[in-house]
Amino acid sequence: MNNKEIILETHELSKVFPGTIALDHVNFKVYRGAVNALVGENGAGKSTLMNILAGILQPSGGHIVLNGKRVEFKSPVEALRNGIGIIHQELNLFPNMSVVDNIFVGRELRDALGNVDYPKEEGIAHSVLQRLGENIDPKTLVEDLRVGQQQIVAIAKALAQDVRILIMDEPTSALSIKEVKELFNTIRELINEGVTVIYISHKLDEILQIAEYLTILRDGKIVAHTAIDSIDVSWIIEKMVGSKKESFYVHKEHSVGSPILEVRNLSLRHPTLENRYLVDHVTFELNWGEILGIFGLMGSGRTELLECIIGRHPEALGEILLEGKKLSPGGIKGKIAEGLFLIPEDRQRDGLVQSLSTAKNMTLASVKSYFKNLVIDSTKEFQSIQRMIKELSIVVKDPHQSILSLSGGNQQKVIVAKGLLTSPKVLLMDEPTRGIDVNAKRDIFNIMLQLASQGYGIIFVSSELEEILSLSDRILVMCKGKIVQQFSRSNVTEEALIAAASV
Repeated sequence: MNNKEIILETHELSKVFPGTIALDHVNFKVYRGAVNALVGENGAGKSTLMNILAGILQPSGGHIVLNGKRVEFKSPVEALRNGIGIIHQELNLFPNMSVVDNIFVGRELRDALGNVDYPKEEGIAHSVLQRLGENIDPKTLVEDLRVGQQQIVAIAKALAQDVRILIMDEPTSALSIKEVKELFNTIRELINEGVTVIYISHKLDEILQIAEYLTILRDGKIVAHTAIDSIDVSWIIEKMVGSKKESFYVHKEHSVGSPILEVRNLSLRHPTLENRYLVDHVTFELNWGEILGIFGLMGSGRTELLECIIGRHPEALGEILLEGKKLSPGGIKGKIAEGLFLIPEDRQRDGLVQSLSTAKNMTLASVKSYFKNLVIDSTKEFQSIQRMIKELSIVVKDPHQSILSLSGGNQQKVIVAKGLLTSPKVLLMDEPTRGIDVNAKRDIFNIMLQLASQGYGIIFVSSELEEILSLSDRILVMCKGKIVQQFSRSNVTEEALIAAASV
């Protein structure tokens, strides 16, 4: 296939969990000084394989060879000592600590007296962040950063360590187009410096841009291994799920009615910068049965706009009307009661209670509707849960099992189910396909189209141009907190969207 040296490979690697074979005699090859992409649906075994390479899990069988020598990692520290680092999809950061403390946590730099050398740490952190094209103050608390910026911090944390093999698990899932380009430039610099990258992503177009080699996992087995220059997206999808891309992004025509939601002069001031707005006097309408796409670069105000509509920022100014009735100012609970629901960008942090079961997460926002004589009507509640599982095709063996045992795509469907059980009129969906696999994306798209055909009003934010173009009946483009342009489905192109968002 090539003349590049293999730096790492697995021999008949297997991992068995109770009732599940996660990896089935996998022979995975990683080439030195290249981007080695790994793709597969959720549950294919990608994360299990990477966790074994990073020392987080131990294999049930088989072994790893690194630089021609058989190795065994009992912990992530051992893997790191051997030059293997990992950036997880779900960010492994401490929100109540600063950026610099997160980058050096557990391996603080010390001065001659044994004290933490904060100036040296801050200098290194600043240098790494600049290398990633981010001007983030290292003293900033991570919880004050948006998801995209937190992803950059996670990458900086890995780069600040002397890694020779860097595993990136969905590193662009929360990044804007500009940030993705900057990250790709950084990856290419790392490759030129001799670093090897293992790159996992559901964004197949990105794989074709950045990777040199591709491995495809399905049901714990490798089904393909090839050079990237000989394939295309349709070929990858066919190998992954046995279907062509033509059936993937399909817009179904549906009726669009009169306005259901009106937003007038909605504004949210910047918390620290005077005379700056995160949402800057935004006015628009959403119609019955309409899918309204909102596109913009990271920091354009897309997420903040949805958060203002749902009541997460009670200090926001402006008016919101639902079916012609002005909604009262207030928090999220009141907005849900009036017919709005938000599927948030970060499902782990804002969409789910990780200690609860799948069933309890599903009915959490509508639990009041199941009370009868001060006691929950468990029969009625269970019927609703079963109905949602069937209607949304949620793959779960038992509704009472932990929400964390579900794949990312099924977790996202549970959040959609939670919203539908509140009987909303308008759904706000912020990056609804972030970090989920191809089949789950298709399911989410079909759910959105079905809901629109039933008359729901849907506003959705996406950083994926193809999603916005394929699903939207109408598109609003945001830049610096303002709506700068509007497109109909018939007069929009990728180039026009990018140009409008980059004003």
